[in-house]
Amino acid sequence: MDDCIFCKIIKKDIPSAIVYEDERIIAFDDINPQAPVHTLIIPKEHYNSLKDIPKEHSDLLGHILIVARDIAEKKQIAGTGYRIVLNTGENSGQEVLHIHFHVLGGRRMTWPPG
Repeated sequence: MDDCIFCKIIKKDIPSAIVYEDERIIAFDDINPQAPVHTLIIPKEHYNSLKDIPKEHSDLLGHILIVARDIAEKKQIAGTGYRIVLNTGENSGQEVLHIHFHVLGGRRMTWPPG
C-alpha cells in the first residue's frame, strides 16, 4: 500500500532502527517510545489488522510471538518482564492500519493498561 507508513519502512523508503528482519517480518524501534524499550513487529505482507489475517496464515502470528520473545532477550528485558500489545481497530487505539505488535519493557507496567 503506497500510503502506509509501515509499508514504506519495509521498502526502506523511510529509515528506521531495525532490530530484526527476515523474509516474513521486520521489527524496529518505535519513534515515539512509551517505555524504555518499545519495539514494533510487523509482517511484510500488508494486513490492516488481526481480523484480516487469513486462518491459513496463522503460523505468522506464532512466528511474531517467538521473535517478540527473542527481542525481549536481546533488549535485556526478558528477566524483569515485558508486555506485548496488539491493538485491533479504532476503539483499541490502533493508529496505523497495518497490523503491528508492540514489545514494551524496561519499566513497571500498570494494569489496567488504559
